[in-house]
Amino acid sequence: MKAEVVYEEENIHQQNEKERKRKTDTGLSCLILVANYHNISADYEQIKHSFAIGDDGTNTLQMLKASRDLGLKSKKARIPLKRLYKLPLPSVLITKEGEYLVLAKTNDDQFLIFDPLVGKPSSISVKEMEEIWSNEVILFSPKVKTAHSEAFGLKWFLPALWRHKKILAEVLLASLFIQLFGLVSPLITQVIIDKVLVHHGLSTLNVLAIGLLIIIIFELILGISRTYVFTHTTSRVDITLSTKLFSHLFRLPLSYFENRRTGATIARVRELENIRQFLTGSPFTAVLDLLFIVVYIAVMFAFSSNLTFIALGTLPLYALLSLIFTPLLRNRLEERFQRGSESQSYLVEAVSGIQTIKSFALEPISQKKWEGLLSNYTRATFKVLLLSGTAGSLAQFIQKISNLVILFYGTHLVLAGTISVGQLIAFQMLASRVSDPVLRLVQMWQDFQQTGISINKLKDIFEVKPEPAVSVSKTRLPRIQGKIGFESVTFRYKVDGPEIIRDLSFAIQPGTVVGIVGRSGSGKSTVSKLIQRLYVPESGKILIDGVDISLADPSWLRRQIGVVLQENYLFSGTIRENIALNNPSARIEDIVRVAHLAGAHDFIIGLAEGYDTMVGERGEGLSGGQRQRIAIARALLSNPRILIFDEATSALDYESERIIQNNLQKICAGRTVIIIAHRLSTLRTASKIIVLDKGHLVEAGSHQSLLANKGLYHYLYNQQERE
Repeated sequence: MKAEVVYEEENIHQQNEKERKRKTDTGLSCLILVANYHNISADYEQIKHSFAIGDDGTNTLQMLKASRDLGLKSKKARIPLKRLYKLPLPSVLITKEGEYLVLAKTNDDQFLIFDPLVGKPSSISVKEMEEIWSNEVILFSPKVKTAHSEAFGLKWFLPALWRHKKILAEVLLASLFIQLFGLVSPLITQVIIDKVLVHHGLSTLNVLAIGLLIIIIFELILGISRTYVFTHTTSRVDITLSTKLFSHLFRLPLSYFENRRTGATIARVRELENIRQFLTGSPFTAVLDLLFIVVYIAVMFAFSSNLTFIALGTLPLYALLSLIFTPLLRNRLEERFQRGSESQSYLVEAVSGIQTIKSFALEPISQKKWEGLLSNYTRATFKVLLLSGTAGSLAQFIQKISNLVILFYGTHLVLAGTISVGQLIAFQMLASRVSDPVLRLVQMWQDFQQTGISINKLKDIFEVKPEPAVSVSKTRLPRIQGKIGFESVTFRYKVDGPEIIRDLSFAIQPGTVVGIVGRSGSGKSTVSKLIQRLYVPESGKILIDGVDISLADPSWLRRQIGVVLQENYLFSGTIRENIALNNPSARIEDIVRVAHLAGAHDFIIGLAEGYDTMVGERGEGLSGGQRQRIAIARALLSNPRILIFDEATSALDYESERIIQNNLQKICAGRTVIIIAHRLSTLRTASKIIVLDKGHLVEAGSHQSLLANKGLYHYLYNQQERE
């Protein structure tokens, strides 16, 4: 019996140990230790949230990204054990089991490591290191901070290309050999015509044919290899650039999106593809084209200087062509983008508002408007294609005239015995090798104009500053208690716009339920967004627990605040996924608990698949009340200390509102709750009601005291009672 008890205790101890190790993210723990060594403050939970790290822990790619956000340069390397002694320390070692260790110090026969699973430093021998280490290591060094950031332009894209410089150099080398093979072909052709045909040298022809066949085969192999490597590399560059773009886009303030049409933003994002295609296309080969033009011209001079001058005489004509068409093309491209942006924006609006369109039978009107916008875009595209096509046709016309003159004058030189037939044909082939790159340069110049337009459009995104103090290195404030204070806060949407909130001051005590009311446009929802730091005040302070929220990371702050809006967005996926949106690894027990609290559990279990029931975009398939209760459950899952209901029940039916009101006491328990409401009757039990008018605080107090004051609240309440 005693043995069974001991066995059971040991078994429980082993299970607890396994659970502790499962919950220990060794990668993230090691990264925080390295950051602290470099005097960088890093918060475990903030990094985990910023990079969507689940229970399976941090992977190497997430560590590299997080370290760069923390201000560290990092890279992964595979090295032999003897190089461990020369590494910059501390570094992070990857074990054969996929765990992470911090290498803190080395000497001849010992390594000082920190294993997060053990929880303390320890020394291991060389033999022990060989047994556990996978020979992979992550190296860190602090970034050098620059005094200012450069304006957005082509330079912004270069680091993504430079990261693959070795592969791109190999592509250039392959291109070099292909160009060399192109130089050999005209010379072999000349020998065949002048030697083989004249002297009937069949044996020479066989040798030259075999040699030319070998060159063609090598050229084919190199071309395919170059295409594969180049395409693979450009795909990786595409991922890097797109990731940087979306990372910046998601960190822009809410005001950026409110002041721009969704379709226009989408159109700007799509411009990234044009820039990537340009950078990894024409300019990359233009370097070799220019280099070999010089080589080809030198060989052409060896054949005939007069013919060479005729061939070069077309270059000024190409330059004149570019000078004439470039400004015209740029204007046409700008117009095309604007028309494309308008049609894209309307398409997004029409699809989003399809219910309204169908409810009012607006299909014919919407169709007509869409056709008009599409027609404008098609005309603008036609103008671009016509102009670029005309420029291309004129360039080809110049090339053909040049070929005709070379052939005409060259024939006279052959008849005069100055050059041979083989030399004339070889010269003609070399001349085309010169004119083809020139034509590509003309096309590249047109592409460059398109790229310039694309960069200007992306500037609208990249030259907007992201939200202040967004950094995974920000230290969290102490656990929020829920005290909120506004001190002389003034806010306006635009610098030259009217004041939406003017010199607003009030205090909300922790654990209380406070209502905010007022006429439409009085600034109620703006107050909510200011608390979440979705808006930044023009002047004044917003305090939570006496601390200015400008000192807190907005991402961390918002995770301490639960918000339920009048219209809540549900994403395509299961009900469980929508409730656990902010914490995908949440336990089903916690999801069910908050669903009970929000009054959503009963209708959820009545669905065919329960919590695994799929809902459509924006929560299609659910009623308004059901969507609202799921939104409340989602807001409660993170157990926020501050909960904001922003007109959350104004559009609900009586039954749905009653369910929420019945559970409101449980929902509000232990937290500060702000209820922004249009129906004043829902605020009778509020500890305090703040009344706003045109951004001013006009009165504050309990429901009864405000009615007794016979002010604005009394007027609004009587208006609703009469209705």
